[in-house]
Amino acid sequence: MITKMNHVSIFVLNQDSAYDFYVNKLGFKVHTDAPMGPGARWLTVCPPEQPDLEISLMAIEEGMMFKNGTAKHMRDLVKQGTFGFGVFECKNLLATYEELKARGVEFTKAPTKEFYAFEALFKDDSGNWFSLGERN
Repeated sequence: MITKMNHVSIFVLNQDSAYDFYVNKLGFKVHTDAPMGPGARWLTVCPPEQPDLEISLMAIEEGMMFKNGTAKHMRDLVKQGTFGFGVFECKNLLATYEELKARGVEFTKAPTKEFYAFEALFKDDSGNWFSLGERN
């Protein structure tokens, strides 16, 4: 029986830039930042109140995961905002929205009361998009 998930990956265009975005703009904590051989890096971050969920910021590079030019295609798809759709939550959406906007986070939808939640949408520096909702 599966009991929980402890890692999830987000494909990013540049790990240094993603580090800056997730740590300095979103306020996540670095869990692991380690070299993984020539030109490879294992970089995981986590929301401050959820240290048991590591988000792996995976660089899109030709190699083990991407072969025969697929990295370029994947980078293009990420830049277009094709991927993402994770849902983050906060205690006060309006305050968090203003705080993140002041740090330079680009929102594509301001906080809006929907039938399913009170949410805003934002993009990371690679183009991945996420929902940010207030927990009731």
